Amino acid sequence: MTEMVYGSVPARAGEPVLPRWWRTVDRWTLGAVFALFGIGLLLGLAASVPLAEKNGLEPFYYVTRQAVFGAVGLCVMLVLSMLSPGAVRRAGVIGFVAAFVALALLPVFGTDFGKGAVRWYSLGFGSFQPSEFLKPGFVIVAAWLMAASGEINGPPGRLYSFLLAATIVLLLAFQPDFGQACLILFAWGMMYFVAGAPMLLLSVVVALAGAGGIMAYGASDHFARRIDGFLSADIDPRTQIGYATNAIQEGGFLGVGVGEGQVKWSLPDAHTDFIIAVAAEEYGLVLVLVVIALFSVIALRSLGRLMRERDPFTRLAGTGLACIFAVQALINMGVAVRLLPAKGMTLPFVSYGGSSIIASGIAVGMLLSLTRARPQGRIEDILIKRRR
Repeated sequence: MTEMVYGSVPARAGEPVLPRWWRTVDRWTLGAVFALFGIGLLLGLAASVPLAEKNGLEPFYYVTRQAVFGAVGLCVMLVLSMLSPGAVRRAGVIGFVAAFVALALLPVFGTDFGKGAVRWYSLGFGSFQPSEFLKPGFVIVAAWLMAASGEINGPPGRLYSFLLAATIVLLLAFQPDFGQACLILFAWGMMYFVAGAPMLLLSVVVALAGAGGIMAYGASDHFARRIDGFLSADIDPRTQIGYATNAIQEGGFLGVGVGEGQVKWSLPDAHTDFIIAVAAEEYGLVLVLVVIALFSVIALRSLGRLMRERDPFTRLAGTGLACIFAVQALINMGVAVRLLPAKGMTLPFVSYGGSSIIASGIAVGMLLSLTRARPQGRIEDILIKRRR
């Protein structure tokens, strides 16, 4: 009876926090995150030097800042990974409320830094992008609402989660930030699918998203230019996509050599949105495949563990976090090779950016917490016992 209740991971009375955490956490995911951060620092040594020189700063100014931001992000990740699912839910709700208020106040207090989209708060010593922190918080809140809707006399949580997602998408579209809006919709759709949503309803949501994209194409010149550039048969070699495409072609299988790449001198966002082009040019396809493999490890290992999870909230929240993390990486790399329209989106743990790397640490920390092996965490133990 004890095994039937507690599953295959017995509780150890009086076990210290750190040994228990190390025994239950997914060490493959943890190692993949540290490897991605190390690769980001390596690429930053090459990609950020031209920008520092242009701005009259020390050559490794941005690398140093990335190391500091990364240390903060990784520490936050480790702390969150030690929390219980209940504590993760509370932290996620509090973080979501703060990020949502900050997002709503962007039109009043935000700035665009000359990029045409009001997405940041200027803090003097740096900047803060609320949408990066909103994503993990939204996933937690939406998962909580969906899980509550499955309880007896529970609230219509699925409807509430959809209305919340729609509100956030509208706020992001007004910035405009269609990439983050798509990530929010995708995360909600994946969680809703796992929660048992009918395919007809999901099809309607996809159709509405497509209609919204058509309206955005007609209403936003910035959005229309990016779509037209993506659909064009010819690539302007003087655009960011043109430079990135040429760099990837030049890199070949093994790359042109460390420090020998030229794309970093042409691309203003070589250290952020197009960091994978720097990797492809200097280190070749080999490093790009390593990066893809590391992201795959994080996503697949997490989803594999969540498939055995009984708690609805844990399963839904973990799925949303894993999917939003993996799809952001997919979008960043897809843009660089022109599989997707140009969109300013960082590569988690690899690109430069304080908001991005700390928010990625929060998301993966929550994911590590939710995928830890726990008593009552696996459904197959109970099913096997019942068959006996």
